[in-house]
Amino acid sequence: MTAIALIFGVLAALGVGGVLAALGLANNLLYICEPNEVLVFSGTGAEGYRIIKGGRGWRIPLIESVDRLDLTNMIIEVNVSAAYSKGGIPLNVQGVANVKIDGLEPNLGNAVERLLSKRREEIVRMAKDVLEGNLRGVLSQLTPEQVNEDKIMFAQKLLEEADHDLARLGLKLDTMKIQNVHDDRGYLDSIGRKSSAEIIRNSRIAEARAKAAAIKRDAENRQRARLQQVDAEQQITVAQVERRIVDARTRTKALVAEQEGQVRALIAKAKAGIDAEEARVEQVRRQLEADVLEPARARMEAGIAEAKGRSSKILEEGRATTQVLEEMIKVWQTAGPNARDIFLMQKLQVVMGAMVSTIGNVKIDKVTMLPKSEGGGSTAVSAVKLVEELKGALGVDLPRLLESAAGVKRDTIDAP
Repeated sequence: MTAIALIFGVLAALGVGGVLAALGLANNLLYICEPNEVLVFSGTGAEGYRIIKGGRGWRIPLIESVDRLDLTNMIIEVNVSAAYSKGGIPLNVQGVANVKIDGLEPNLGNAVERLLSKRREEIVRMAKDVLEGNLRGVLSQLTPEQVNEDKIMFAQKLLEEADHDLARLGLKLDTMKIQNVHDDRGYLDSIGRKSSAEIIRNSRIAEARAKAAAIKRDAENRQRARLQQVDAEQQITVAQVERRIVDARTRTKALVAEQEGQVRALIAKAKAGIDAEEARVEQVRRQLEADVLEPARARMEAGIAEAKGRSSKILEEGRATTQVLEEMIKVWQTAGPNARDIFLMQKLQVVMGAMVSTIGNVKIDKVTMLPKSEGGGSTAVSAVKLVEELKGALGVDLPRLLESAAGVKRDTIDAP
């Protein structure tokens, strides 16, 4: 029993030792790759090495060796002094770059060939030299104004310029920040002062514009408020006017009805007045007929009767005168040529009286009848001549005077 136990003990010890030896061997041959590194197994492969990025790998004992490449960022301060820019102005530039070993092919192969087994400080120095050289090259392409005003464009150009050179080393430029750009001659300061003045001017202009815009907005707000107020007042005024129109229409209807009533009353009154006036006219007409027309008719009829009486008298007198004249004509015709002379002698006293009354202060002592002239004319002819001479000298129409004295008109005498 003791020998068997001893044998089992030995076998157990050998098993434990084998396990421990296997674990130690695995620990020495198994390599685990972290996410921020690359394992390079040298000694095998077509290129003489193989790369493991992430995961794990076994090293072939006695044939392969394993190296690690750190892929973490390297912060590099880049300082360039008296680097001439475009235009001949020397500039001093300070910047910070983030550089790392590129973990992708083909740049990773370049890193394995150039940076394997190098210390991190050496890698940083190499990258810094490349960046400073690229920085000077970029500065020679830009004016101081461009470098000072647009640092983002400056860094972009630097990234484009440096990326090719760093890729050859197996490095990758993640970021490049320009922290400071200045010169020893004060050129950038003058530009800065100019820019500051322009900025101040622009800020003041912007402030003035903002103030003007604020004033304009305030005026527009006040205008809108005033327009709204005017609109409200207008609506109120329209409502009042409409109410007044309705009231006026109502009052108009009432006034129209009232006026119609008054007009009807006036019409009725006028009709009553017309009836009264018609009655008054009838009364006046009857009164006029009684007071004026009837007496006038009576006077007219009396006048007609009186005129008829006078006309009858005149007719009778005319008839008598006609008879007398007819008798005189008969006597005149019986007397012959001397009838006219006899008639004149009978009327001579009356004629002379009429003649004397027309002459005035003339005194006639006597009237002498001339005898018949020697020339053989008759006394009647002489009398006619005398009558014409008296008519021409004194304007006395002797026959008319005789007719007036006799009370007989000439036409009555001359009538047959």
